Amino acid sequence: MDDRPTDDRMYRALIDREAAFEGIFMVGVKTTGIFCRPTCSARKPKRENVEFFPTAREALSAGYRACQRCTPLEPGLKSQHKLVRKLMARVRSAPLDRITDADLRCESMDPSTVRRQFKASIGMTFQAYQRAERLGRAFRLLRSSTGSSLQAANEAGYDSISGFADAFTALFGIGPGQADQASTLSVGWIETPLGPMVSIAHDEGIVLLEFCDRRALEREVQRLRARFASTIVPTQHPHLDQLKNELAAYFAGDMLGFSTPLHMVGSAFQIDTWEQLRSIPPGQTRSYSEQAEAIGRPNAARAVGRANGENRIAILIPCHRVIGSNGALVGYGGGIWRKRWLLHHEVSHAGAPVSTTS
Repeated sequence: MDDRPTDDRMYRALIDREAAFEGIFMVGVKTTGIFCRPTCSARKPKRENVEFFPTAREALSAGYRACQRCTPLEPGLKSQHKLVRKLMARVRSAPLDRITDADLRCESMDPSTVRRQFKASIGMTFQAYQRAERLGRAFRLLRSSTGSSLQAANEAGYDSISGFADAFTALFGIGPGQADQASTLSVGWIETPLGPMVSIAHDEGIVLLEFCDRRALEREVQRLRARFASTIVPTQHPHLDQLKNELAAYFAGDMLGFSTPLHMVGSAFQIDTWEQLRSIPPGQTRSYSEQAEAIGRPNAARAVGRANGENRIAILIPCHRVIGSNGALVGYGGGIWRKRWLLHHEVSHAGAPVSTTS
């Protein structure tokens, strides 16, 4: 199956600098003889002056030179994610070790690059992630019956109570002595064959599961923080552990259903719409009009489409199973190529044909 987007779609992605297309194609500019990444900040060429290549190797073989602005021969988005994963694992394994910009330079890592990649991947800088990880450990200790402020400060790697208190208050909005009154959401990182995903858990269930490159991710996270009046911290949570295991089984084709608890945040209409999505069996699809009829609102197909677009829990609330009335794959925030992949995957492992509506 060829999941490569059409040339017209890749050109739109180039014009809009869509990060989701990093690693999907390179673009050669005929008038300059240079090839670039999809997100290059250079002035965009006309449609007739470009051609597309799946990798840098093909672009080089066609006689194009690498752009000096976007450096397409340097490690791409997937490698950036690899660097983020490596540093996250290092912080988790030794949370008291403060990795400074000087430390990064000593290990041939550019601090500005690390900062940018962390910001793009998980919505915070590397230094902010380190602070959140340390303070998250301290927060868990404070919430336990045995934790004192002094123990928590030591656990978080702070030399003084006052420094710990200032950092804690800056992150959580409250002092350490009020920790038992605070509310947090736990955030995790999950690798998938379609790219890394960010997951956020409330004690009642998963509230967000999105691909890291989705444009609306930062806005969705901000809305959740406001909705729950909570800080989002990188901590372990049983819902996140269960979700990670079930997603691994899903992508391996071992199971297509999920039992991880969900906590859907939305209007009554949105929740009805999302619950209906969950009733669509793997390997099958519905049109927007069929979905509207199923919730008793036959004239609300457009509203159903908007509600699907506002779904924050990808895959588990399977908006990828909704298609156009003519069978076309439309309207998926993670990208049409991912929607096509998910449907093909489910058909392959469910043993049922994809249904379409003419």
